[in-house]
Amino acid sequence: MLKVILFAVATLLASGNLASAQSKHIHDIQTIDAALPSAKLSAAQKARVVKLRNEGEKLHYAGKHGKAEVVLEKAKAILHVN
Repeated sequence: MLKVILFAVATLLASGNLASAQSKHIHDIQTIDAALPSAKLSAAQKARVVKLRNEGEKLHYAGKHGKAEVVLEKAKAILHVN
């Protein structure tokens, strides 16, 4: 019985972390989209941000949340947004 309870708790915690990561990625994408039009970047930098943003979105929807996190953070760093 204890094993079942521990498994249930672990499953709930894992799904909570996953949901949190998923909503963070969507928020990051929205932040990038909002900042990009007014960003003072070169054409090459803007192209890089767009590429990273699109890659992060694809990774997110493919369930590769760790990789999505890294890619979206790179795009935000170029834009100087949090």
